[in-house]
Amino acid sequence: MTMPRKPFMLLAGAGAMALVMLPGCGSRQKLTAVEGMQPVPSAYGSVGPAAPDQLMEPSTQARPERNVELRRKSESRADDPFDLPPE
Repeated sequence: MTMPRKPFMLLAGAGAMALVMLPGCGSRQKLTAVEGMQPVPSAYGSVGPAAPDQLMEPSTQARPERNVELRRKSESRADDPFDLPPE
């Protein structure tokens, strides 16, 4: 009985791809500009260009605060003016 080659080749290809891609995942190095690269333009109304640490910090919109208050009892819904029947 011979082993089918297609699954073995797919597994070997996936393993080789993991070896190539894995070392670059999660590396944390200081951000530096490439030689000859223009700096990031400053935002409208700001004093100067943003530092790399400021650019890596997520905004409030990217990480909103969560309201985790649980409801203890059922409450009736407030009237929704946009809840209209289909036409």
